[in-house]
Amino acid sequence: MQTTDPPVHFLNLEYFFRLLYAGLHGRVSLTGGSGLSGLLTWMTHVWLAFTVLAYLFSLAAIGYFVYCTMRLYQVRKDEEERYKTITEHEAHDKVEHSRWAYIMQLIESGQESDWRSAIIESDIILDELLTRLGYQGQSVGEKLKAVNQNQFQTIRNAWDAHMVRNDIAHQGSQYQLSEHIAHRTIANYEAVFREHHEI
Repeated sequence: MQTTDPPVHFLNLEYFFRLLYAGLHGRVSLTGGSGLSGLLTWMTHVWLAFTVLAYLFSLAAIGYFVYCTMRLYQVRKDEEERYKTITEHEAHDKVEHSRWAYIMQLIESGQESDWRSAIIESDIILDELLTRLGYQGQSVGEKLKAVNQNQFQTIRNAWDAHMVRNDIAHQGSQYQLSEHIAHRTIANYEAVFREHHEI
């Protein structure tokens, strides 16, 4: 004996429109009854459909809420990383690293004028470093003379590099700066800056 399941009406829009039409014209008959019992049966079906749709809408809303919450958390995390407050020391390091990157770009160029600029810029950083370390003087040379050699292992590198800078500044275009001397001078500055964690 084969049994047939009753048809599912709560997902059939045409069925609801037919019920609505029948209800408006007083011909509601869903279970063989009519009048009030038929209207109650119709309202039961409508309420069931409304309940199913409400559950589906709620599930979709919850899913959307979870998605928005996760995206908001991700955006705030990215903003926190991008706009976080950095210490003065970190800001100084970032500036000095960018300046050093510019110097390295100049020294790697094939132009003597760029090598001169790289050396002069490096000497400016050396001057600032010596001032920050507490050495007094009107010039880099005076500050280097005041250096405690026990606390400044690369003092010889600093002097050698600074002397090349002086030759460039005082002799101008008459000073012939070779690529070898330029790279050696920048290497001396780099040794000083690395000792004092400037780069």
